[in-house]
Formats: sequence, structure tokens, C-alpha cells
Amino acid sequence: MTDRVRLPLAPLPQGATLRGVTAVPAVVDGRQALRVELTDDLTFGGTWGVDFVDQPTFVILPVPFENGTLEVDLRSRLNGKGPEESRAFAGLAYRILGGGESFECVYLRPLNGRKVDAPPIRHERAVQWFRYPEWPFDRLREERPGEFEGGADIGPDEWLHLRVEVSGRHVSASVDGVEILSVDTLAVPAEGLVGLFVDIGTEAFFADLVVTPLP
Repeated sequence: MTDRVRLPLAPLPQGATLRGVTAVPAVVDGRQALRVELTDDLTFGGTWGVDFVDQPTFVILPVPFENGTLEVDLRSRLNGKGPEESRAFAGLAYRILGGGESFECVYLRPLNGRKVDAPPIRHERAVQWFRYPEWPFDRLREERPGEFEGGADIGPDEWLHLRVEVSGRHVSASVDGVEILSVDTLAVPAEGLVGLFVDIGTEAFFADLVVTPLP
């Protein structure tokens, strides 16, 4: 059995690699964290659905993982660089293979949280599971509506505790101790690496990652 891994995340852990993002130490409300956002080249020169929006844009950590529990504290907000559709997307990627050729991800959309004055339909889209490359959010929403996303009492620019439990094809996701998703996914289980995921228009802060593998 692989031992539990704890990473404070600031500074950038040794052996980490960046894919389409920048990552620098930061202090938020007196708390040490890692600040992650898309590179400006990607933000201003990339293509929707090719370079960002459920694409491999993350910090890849040298932490192997297939089944078990992932936990992290995160805080995200708009950085003023994204399109109108930006929702401060940030979360955890896992089972990352080949530097990003495939992975799964659970991420938050704090600007779709119930603490935000948004249209009712968006309040049911605050937490999302997807699998890259074949199952991005828009295909899931069209073919499996409402199955892999859910509402949450969250908002932007506040610390949130994200917990993701993975066992084979089953994934459950909780925010601040409240379970939002518990689904049998469209995944192909395989051991890969763990990542800190962000998407277009987001400034995210990550702290205190804990990875607990199953035997």
C-alpha cells in the first residue's frame, strides 16, 4: 500500500510540471498557498475547446493515484482575463496519463454557487465531473443531462474544502463536508498522477493537498 501523501503546495512541490498554467507561491488572508492560472499565451491566443475549457490545463504533481481519496483547500475567483462564460473554475484532476493525454477531473464553478445571484439553472451546475478527452462538460450535459454536475452553497473568493473519493468507476465529491455528487462515471480506471486544475478566466489558490490511496 502506498502511504498517504500530504503536500502544503507552497512552494511548488519538487517534481511538479506545468501544463498551460503558471504556479507561484502566494499568501491569501495570511495563509500560504499556490496561485495557479492559465498562461497569458493560452488565455489570449488559445482556442475554446482546444486549448481551454475541459482541457489539460493543470499543475501535474508527482503523486501516483488510481483509487482512494483526494482532499484540498481551494479558493478561486475571476482574474479579469476570461470571457463572459468564466465561472472561476478550479478543482482536482486525477489519473493523469501521458502528461495529459487522458485524465478525470472534479472541479468547482463558484460563480454558479447558490451564494451568487445567478439564474436558477446555473445553481445546479456548481460542481462538475468530466473525463478528457471524450467526455467534456458540454457532451455530458447534452447526452447525460444533470448526471455529472450538481448545485452547492458556494461562492467565489472563499476557502472551500474539496474532497473526491474514487473507487473504480465510482466517484463522490463533497464540498465543505456536504456530498454533491455520487455517480458511476464513464471512466476507464488506471493509475496516473494528480493535478491542480484551473480553466479560463480563473485565479485559483490551492493549499494542503492530502492523497490517501486505497490498498
